[in-house]
Amino acid sequence: MMPYYGYGYYFDPTYILVLIGAVLSIAASAKVNSTYAKYSRVRSMTGMTGAQAAERILYQAGIRDVRVEHVRGNLTDHYDPRSKVVRLSDATFHSPSVAAVGVAAHECGHVLQHYEGYAPLKIRTALVPAANIGSRLGIPLILIGILFGANSFLIHIGIWVFCLAVLFQLVTLPVELNASGRAVRILDSQGILRGEEVGQCRKVLRAAAFTYVAAAAASILQLLRLVLLFGGRDRD
Repeated sequence: MMPYYGYGYYFDPTYILVLIGAVLSIAASAKVNSTYAKYSRVRSMTGMTGAQAAERILYQAGIRDVRVEHVRGNLTDHYDPRSKVVRLSDATFHSPSVAAVGVAAHECGHVLQHYEGYAPLKIRTALVPAANIGSRLGIPLILIGILFGANSFLIHIGIWVFCLAVLFQLVTLPVELNASGRAVRILDSQGILRGEEVGQCRKVLRAAAFTYVAAAAASILQLLRLVLLFGGRDRD
């Protein structure tokens, strides 16, 4: 039996897929950090902080049972649907910058998705347990299968389990893009951001969206590599 590429004696050309994924992830991270840093220095004309913008958006939407709270960290902003809390990070909660207001509005976009029953968000929420299993056990199952005499059953189970993590990344894309689109429209229509600030906010959220695109692409490339390496072992 021929040794597995990457685990035997031969050069593994599929490493290029991992390299492409890594480059995309690094580029996305650099882009969002530089864009956020640039527009975090631009004070919005209304002077609203991220927290104030979030509270206004929720109030205008008629949502009274979602709190806006501070959470430690940098860009750790998120909406917790179980507790009904929008948590804004150090860089967002107290800052009146265009970037902070945009991020806060994005999280409120998730609140609106939740309250409207946005289908992709429901699917993503349902996939969370399976995606956690896929990301934690997919590769280990494949490695265990290799260690136990190239056990094709375990290897294929590992690949299918890893597919769950990839599916989660794919479903995440429309959820995040939709939340950003909602954020820009709301900020513009309510006058929270004005004039060129709307375009600046769009750049921040577009850079953030690129991180999700990169993560999905990296996951797909990793899955493709696994299939190329191990998917056809039953035919060997």
